[in-house]
Amino acid sequence: MTSPATIQSPTFRDGRLFSPSCERNRGPILDVLQRILPQKGLVLEIAAGSGQHATYFSAALPHLAWQPTDQSTSNLVSIDSWAAAMRAEGCGLEQLRAARALEVCDLPWLVFRAEAVVCINMIHISPWESTCCLMEGAGHVLPKGGVLYTYGPYLIDGQQTAESNARFDLWLKDRDPRYGIRDMAEVGAEAARHGLTLREVIAMPSNNFSLVFEKG
Repeated sequence: MTSPATIQSPTFRDGRLFSPSCERNRGPILDVLQRILPQKGLVLEIAAGSGQHATYFSAALPHLAWQPTDQSTSNLVSIDSWAAAMRAEGCGLEQLRAARALEVCDLPWLVFRAEAVVCINMIHISPWESTCCLMEGAGHVLPKGGVLYTYGPYLIDGQQTAESNARFDLWLKDRDPRYGIRDMAEVGAEAARHGLTLREVIAMPSNNFSLVFEKG
């Protein structure tokens, strides 16, 4: 499957990948995560991409263990390189674990329990099967009351929420016909099949949404 790191800029010499969108959206996403994530436990990040999010969130949420995962070798190198660079600058990141390889549809996942699952900008840049696997995997690893957080653009009642999203959707489908912006209701219905209830929809900058699911 494809992870968000397929859409980002060239690497630093140490293997770090850089995604401008990660720099733009990390603040608004953190505002939501600070409110919805538990006070302790493990956060499993699926399709962690470059690692910019993992390092930023782990630094801001030191009470949580953070496990970044991705299916791409170059992304795994980038995640650990971002962590090394931040630690060299004095950010301890004691709770950030080394990146681990995980393909979302290789079930069961390598982590058997997590208090929260975070998945940013994967659902539209992957086949629908990946979303189904995300919901199945999260349904297995989350305890009752555990949270799944997803972020990205969504259709509402089958309609694009902005002209820019419509153009982006065409671009995605041109890259791979299996990609595309998903309907929020269909994502919620798939989540419900695995015991996950959509508890909150939060409008985000640049016509994106945060979806917060809870394990029943």
